[in-house]
Amino acid sequence: METKTKVLVVDDDKRILQILRLYLTKDGYDVVTCERGDDALDLALDPTVGILILDIMLPGMDGWEVLKNIRRTSKVPVIMLTAKGDISDRINGLDCGADDYIVKPFEPKELLARVKAVLRRAAAAPDEPSVINVGELSVSLDNYTVTLAGKKQEMPPREIELLNFFVTHPNRVYTRDQILDNVWGVGYFGDSRTVDVHIKRLRDRLGESPDWNIETIWGVGYRMNIKTE
Repeated sequence: METKTKVLVVDDDKRILQILRLYLTKDGYDVVTCERGDDALDLALDPTVGILILDIMLPGMDGWEVLKNIRRTSKVPVIMLTAKGDISDRINGLDCGADDYIVKPFEPKELLARVKAVLRRAAAAPDEPSVINVGELSVSLDNYTVTLAGKKQEMPPREIELLNFFVTHPNRVYTRDQILDNVWGVGYFGDSRTVDVHIKRLRDRLGESPDWNIETIWGVGYRMNIKTE
């Protein structure tokens, strides 16, 4: 018998919890609900949880803090669910390690599609080496770490995933949409400018190197130039 994927839905709106429980259960998921952020943190760290749908405005602990705490120890996929629709809020959620972002009011069928897309990405087996070394830069998705000249760099998961994409696909130009599809996933419907924001932060954190650089190709996109012998 196939095991159902467990979905944890966290929202202080009982009506939303009821609607999502109905749709997700009908679609074959095992659903657990919660109304408080502090309670959600313990539930989300249960290894049987396959994906988390997380509201931002919560009693006890807001969704940002819940997500930050989860990302210290867990890679469980997270979809942020919120009434806030500003691009800055979406970027903040993705920076904190969210896998997707959906704004209220929403269509339950769209959320189901997002859940399936995020789970597909999470289940995809990586085909690149576990650790990539470029000069003094080292990137690992096994434990989501980046080191530069032997010093660990504190970076959000999404920046690490973006950097990993560049170092595993060097010396080739990618458009913003191609980067979004490969790093955020084809189910991401946000503003492509989030790519610019993340790349700026990568440059600010890592500085310049004779071995590599992330180049802006004006009117097209970006390319990571990696020096070859």
